[in-house]
Amino acid sequence: MKEIFDYSSYKISALVTAEYSTSFSSAARLLAPRVRKAIYAIYGFVRYADEIVDSFQNYPQEELLTEFETEYYKAIERQISINPILHCFQEVVRAYDIDDELIQTFLKSMKSDLHQYNYDSDIEFKEYIYGSADVVGLMCLKVFVNGNQAEFDKLMNSAMRLGSAFQKVNFLRDLKDDTQRLNRSYFPQFNLNNITPEDKSLIIKEIEEDFRLAYQGVKLLPIGSKLGVYCAYRYYLQLLKKLKKVNSTEILNTRIRVSNPMKIIILGKSFIRYHLNMI
Repeated sequence: MKEIFDYSSYKISALVTAEYSTSFSSAARLLAPRVRKAIYAIYGFVRYADEIVDSFQNYPQEELLTEFETEYYKAIERQISINPILHCFQEVVRAYDIDDELIQTFLKSMKSDLHQYNYDSDIEFKEYIYGSADVVGLMCLKVFVNGNQAEFDKLMNSAMRLGSAFQKVNFLRDLKDDTQRLNRSYFPQFNLNNITPEDKSLIIKEIEEDFRLAYQGVKLLPIGSKLGVYCAYRYYLQLLKKLKKVNSTEILNTRIRVSNPMKIIILGKSFIRYHLNMI
């Protein structure tokens, strides 16, 4: 039955989320069921595209990414796909009227990862961040506000800032993998193979400003989304605090993580603050 296919497809998107990001998956569980289901679908789509360009070095990456994009548009046209990730995503795109410009911009940034390894100017860097992270925040915001355009317009800048903050934190903690395995350098004007304490401090300050502005929007999110997004915000803020404390050499040699006990503490504190109306 079609209902079983739909149900199992969304279960697969949830599984992909849990396998790739325990932190994000934990935060997503705090979303209202309608929202959670759609966010899993968005995460599955962007994760698979990102995985193609980051992990499939021994395979025809450009062909795979092109096929992934082609199959997505077939799914949109047919309103179904036998690829469960694309099937879920196309349903969410149609249900929440997600603008195709957001998807095309995201895919453009993914394609650039196959050919561009250095971002030498702020303009190039901001364009990449917008495509790889900000538009994902906007896709999610479409779900959070459930089609309310006025709410979307009011919160879109904060959603983009949160996407930027998350992406830049990931860049900083994945410095070793990006520079040594993938030969990529995202932060312009810095020698990331020999990052200095001053360089790190400037990057941290930039991310802190993103978080500060993002929080203004988190406070205004609808009730079904606020707790889950706030918890994800706190996870990444804790990760940034750890990155701020360690020296530059350690960042280049170790992937910094938030421990499981700390994740539980963050979850508990987020829950309490939410129910005390302190967010």
